[in-house]
This record gives sequence, C-alpha cells and structure tokens, in this order.
Amino acid sequence: MLLYQFHELWRAGMAPYTFWAEAGAKMFSASGSWLATVPEAPRIAAGYELLYRIGKDYEKPEFGIHAVEIDGQSCPVIEKEVVRKPFCRLLRFKRYTDDAGNLRELKDDPPVLVVAPLSGHHATLLRDTVRTLLRDHKVYVTDWVDARMVPAEDGTFSLDDYVGYIEEFIRHIGADKLHVIGVCQPTVPVLAAVSLMAARGEATPRSLVLMGGPIDARQSPTAVNNLATQKPLWWFESNVIQIVPANFPGRGRRVYPGFLQHTGFMAMNPERHAMSHWDFYQDLVKGDLEDAAAHRRFYDEYNAVLDMPAKYYLDTIRIVFQQHLLPRGLWEVGGERVNPAAIRSREGGGTALLTIEGELDDISGQGQTRAAHALCSGIAQQDREHLTVEGAGHYGIFSGRRWRTQVYPQVRDFIARHAG
Repeated sequence: MLLYQFHELWRAGMAPYTFWAEAGAKMFSASGSWLATVPEAPRIAAGYELLYRIGKDYEKPEFGIHAVEIDGQSCPVIEKEVVRKPFCRLLRFKRYTDDAGNLRELKDDPPVLVVAPLSGHHATLLRDTVRTLLRDHKVYVTDWVDARMVPAEDGTFSLDDYVGYIEEFIRHIGADKLHVIGVCQPTVPVLAAVSLMAARGEATPRSLVLMGGPIDARQSPTAVNNLATQKPLWWFESNVIQIVPANFPGRGRRVYPGFLQHTGFMAMNPERHAMSHWDFYQDLVKGDLEDAAAHRRFYDEYNAVLDMPAKYYLDTIRIVFQQHLLPRGLWEVGGERVNPAAIRSREGGGTALLTIEGELDDISGQGQTRAAHALCSGIAQQDREHLTVEGAGHYGIFSGRRWRTQVYPQVRDFIARHAG
C-alpha cells in the first residue's frame, strides 16, 4: 500500500533532473544560442530531450478541437461542460456558423453520445473520433475524472455507478433522437444502461454502436483477458490497489494508480516502445522535425494516464472478465437484472445495433463485441449490423486513417438510416 507514496517520492526527486534536461535540450538546440554551435550539439540536445521526455510528468492533454470543416466551410467549435458529476463531466462540442443554410443543417444533425473508456487513458484518446463525428453530428463525450482528484468524501464509484451515469446522461440529452457510441470498455455498461431503461419502459436511444469491447470476454480471449482470469480477485486487490497520497485532493481514496497501468501498457510491447524512443532520438539528431513532432504527440497522449477508482476496477475484473455475468444473463445492477433482450426495435422508434471489431484487435478479440447480437434478440434482424475491419487493430477502429476512411462512413450511414 506504500508503493504510491514511494512513487511520489521518486517523482519529486526526479523533478530537478527533468527540468535540467529540458533546459539542456533548449540550450543546445535553440537558434541564437552559442551552445547550438558547439560540435555534436544536435546529438547532445537530442539526448537531453529524450531524458526529459522519459522522466517528465505527463498532464492530461486538451481535446484541442477548435474548428471542423463542414461542406467546405470551417465552423468554429466550442467545448462546453453540460453536466458535472464527481467522477465524470459530460462535454458537448458545439458547432457554430454564420451561414443560415448551414445553421439549419447543423440543427437537424443527429446527436451522438460518445462514451469514452475509463481504462487508464483520458477521453482525449478519442480526439480523432470526436473530430470526425463533428462533420455530421452534434457530439457529446464522457470525460472521466482522474480518481486521485476526487475528494474521498464524494464516496466510492462502482461499475453500477458507471451504468447510472450513462442512464443520467442519456436522459439529459434526450433519448428520442440520440445515438450512443461505446468505445472499448464502456460497451458493457452502455449495453447494461440501455437494457435497464428498456426494461422499465423508458425511451431508449435510436441506435447503439458498440466498438471493440468485451461484451463476452470468453470469445477469442486475448492476453488482457488471460491476465484477468489467471489471478484471483484478491490478488488484484492486494497487488494493484493503492492509497492516494496526501498531496492530491483524493488523499486516502483507494485506486488502481495510473503509473501502474502505464507500466502494464509498456510491458505489453517493450521492444516497440524502446525502438520508438531510439527512432525519436535519431530523428532529432538528423533534424527530422516532422517525425519527432509526431512522436511527441503520440506519447503526450499515451503517457498521460489517470487513476481508476478501486471498486469500479475490481467490479470490472469480477463481473466482465472472471464471471462473465452479462452474457450469462446473471448481472444485476441495483437489484435489477440486466436483460439486453428487453431492447426493442420498432417502426418509427426503438433501438438499432451496430457492432464493430478489428481483425487484428489484441485487446478485445474477435467475437467479443459481436456477441451483443445474440443478447439483443428483441432487435429486429434488419436493424442489426456487424462490421469487421480488415487489417485494423484495437485503436484503428476508432482513430486514424482506417477509422476516417473505412469505419466512419459506415457509422455515419447507419446512424442516418436510424435517425428517424
């Protein structure tokens, strides 16, 4: 339980060296600096910057979406917080235009709620997803709060609470015209939330788009699934759950710390990350600033991690990966049984279903997301579709070239067909 405290001591001790390395990189590379003229200055500057980026503390990145091109015109975008909860902010990215014709079209665009993963990285990992969706939709995003920043008096946060948050956000936006996209981990609580709403007779979203998530983690298990099943639940509680130190607002809260998650991310592909950092060093030495900038952008996002609430994390391990309660029909949330068969499609209303998987996904194996179709038996066959993206890994189905050119056009058309 003292590991988090030791990590903070180490981080504080490293701070002077990272500041020194940052200053050295600038002194040996800045134009006008006499140190930039000494022999081997580019190599020295590259070494300093590599040291700085390995040791620095990575803050949560910004979405940075300030404009989007629609029909050849650049429309300003404003990021607005519309709902604040202790563990999540619901954001809306609102588009503006002075053209009366375009304004009417923007108002008619269907609203989309993007439920971002609470699995280590910040919601900004979906920046490309959001930017692309903004061309044709009103976009809302769940922006999960780093648990170490949530005061202990705000209570715990469980997987049941996650489901409740999604229900509340759907009601706030209005389910009648809404389309919900769950990316990776939230496919499970998103399906649960809509199932519970349907079972109560509440209005449900026009469509669900579930992307690369563990609806049934028994299908094509990956290394991530195996890790969760090879250890008992007490092992996770004893080995990865830590107490937030006193220098954060959430002091005393039990969490799965971001720095431990980051270690796990890096351990999955250590050779690839080591080679990436070596290539970054070489690019700086050669003066290849474009590739160096791409490296910075990627690792500024990849290295920025958040703490997950302990109860939520342990619930996910138990319910999703060990006991598989959702596909077995045994999951109860607040005393209510989660029954996806309660979700219905009907003429002029109801909910349609699109599932998306990457052919080479090494986090959620093939069939894990597609399993939602067997569970959602109340949705008519003509209102259900599945897409397997050839050559795509986990991130390729919601970010990058394949997302923009292969996946998004089908998501856009599916939403348009079911927009009423």
